[in-house]
Amino acid sequence: MATAPNNGLPIFYNDLIPLNSQEHGDYHIRPSDSAPYLTNQHAVPLTVDEFISAQRFVPIIFSAGEDPVPLALMGLNEGINTFVDDEGKLRGPTYLPAYVRRYPWMLAKLRPDSEELSLCFDPTSGHVGVFEEGEALLADGQPTETTTNILKYCEEFEQAAARTGQFVAELKTMGLLMDGEVSIQTPGNDQPFIYRGFQMVNEEKLRDMRGDQLRKITQNGMLPLIHAHLFSLQLMREIFQQQIDQGKMPNVPAPQ
Repeated sequence: MATAPNNGLPIFYNDLIPLNSQEHGDYHIRPSDSAPYLTNQHAVPLTVDEFISAQRFVPIIFSAGEDPVPLALMGLNEGINTFVDDEGKLRGPTYLPAYVRRYPWMLAKLRPDSEELSLCFDPTSGHVGVFEEGEALLADGQPTETTTNILKYCEEFEQAAARTGQFVAELKTMGLLMDGEVSIQTPGNDQPFIYRGFQMVNEEKLRDMRGDQLRKITQNGMLPLIHAHLFSLQLMREIFQQQIDQGKMPNVPAPQ
């Protein structure tokens, strides 16, 4: 149902090149009201900074595997996103993860022997290039205010990602993550639709935590994030109904 991004380039990204004044002095970034790269993406990485805002709109789950990451679930089946139309335009009010808003930019290491991060972009996105419209990225060889703001946003995202990694590591250390499963019965079908392949917080273990552990996750701010995740899981049935309404269901109920 949900897996962590593959090795290599993260989801959405087809290529990455560093922004530099020699090659991109006349480049602009132009706005867009659609995200076609999102139409077939059912799960998008989410940082803990977004849990409280996101839990009102999307289920928050954790990917399967040894290194789970939080994901905003925008569809229950691979290749289905119920929040955008076929052109990648939002169908209505929702929470758009920072990961989506960051694209086509990201900070990346250009050399494996260096920890220095450079501002890079995906040249295939259609958002960045030699356009007459849009905002300039460089002026007289120097970053414009637009580029400075993009860099700041990417830096803040990396910081949030680091906090997210620490949060998940704590959940694993405390043994709070378990394999998730949701079963949804529909009228006219003998067998329910069963979704697996993700992780979630074990509510029973959470209730049985020792006082010192519970005090720790209360004081360090983890507890409200855990509750936001658990509350959001109720939205999985709403996503399921949206898939039905949009005609995006599998032909027969089967384990996923």
